[in-house]
Amino acid sequence: MATFNGEKVKLFSLNANRPLAEKISEYTQIPLSDLEVKKFADGEITINIAETVRGHHVFVVQPTQTPVNEHIMELLILMDALKRASARTINVVMPYYGYSRQDRKAKSRQPISAKLIADLLTVAGATRIISMDLHAAQIQGFYNIPIDNFKAMPILANYFEERLAGEDLVIVSPDHGGAGRARELGNALHAPIAIIDKRRPRDNEAEVMNIIGDVKGRCAIIIDDIIDTAGTVTAASNAIKDAGAKDVYAACTHPVLSGSASERIEKSAINELICTNTIHLQDDQRTKKIKQLSVSSLLGQGILNVINNESLSVLFERQD
Repeated sequence: MATFNGEKVKLFSLNANRPLAEKISEYTQIPLSDLEVKKFADGEITINIAETVRGHHVFVVQPTQTPVNEHIMELLILMDALKRASARTINVVMPYYGYSRQDRKAKSRQPISAKLIADLLTVAGATRIISMDLHAAQIQGFYNIPIDNFKAMPILANYFEERLAGEDLVIVSPDHGGAGRARELGNALHAPIAIIDKRRPRDNEAEVMNIIGDVKGRCAIIIDDIIDTAGTVTAASNAIKDAGAKDVYAACTHPVLSGSASERIEKSAINELICTNTIHLQDDQRTKKIKQLSVSSLLGQGILNVINNESLSVLFERQD
């Protein structure tokens, strides 16, 4: 337990990303509290909190990455236990928001699963959500409780500003929908943008049709929020290289990297993929081309600002 201005605070981590929680704990000087997560023979989850949480402000670190459904159930069950144990507030630190890509009905009779997750978290007892780079900003409107959407852009921009100093850069959006994200990074690095015109013949498959913008002779940075199968980013990197780019880098906030994504990246024209540690990568997902930057200090400072009733807006933008 830690105490701030007379308020009792506890920090918990479930199984999704313990390394990130440990770094947040180190930054905030809030020790990780003990809990036990068990599974019954049929797969049901049960949780035992080993210490009192009565009257405490509780923060739970749990991005909902693969296996998504299991990590969501862990979170919901812990929140129910915290609520029944009289925690004062339950603050969910969910850097990667599972189901965020299902934010609207793209076809008739489809669910809006991102809204369902919001309802589940709220009913389970969440009093605040802290996330990063939500796939759709409208998800914030699914909640009637505070939700803070932190940005990884300043962290990525600072890295590339140092890593590629003096290079003639162009920032590339892998599709039309990501043009705003590319423009934001372009403004930070004082670089023009280009856009990949693509089509999806099937789910999780991308086919590059055209490149809108000039990449010839330049160092290109492809920016996206999520890289899942890596089909889009690798197809884009190869097309950019074929169009005469000097080097190709890729960047994202959330490295989902499903299936053979890491292998695709390793075989592609990408020099380096820069991502954050919102998702913990397994050993078989790591390659020499993939570099993770930590968001622990950003999230940790966000937690401290919440505890101390200080503004969070100063943490959303890049400080020059």
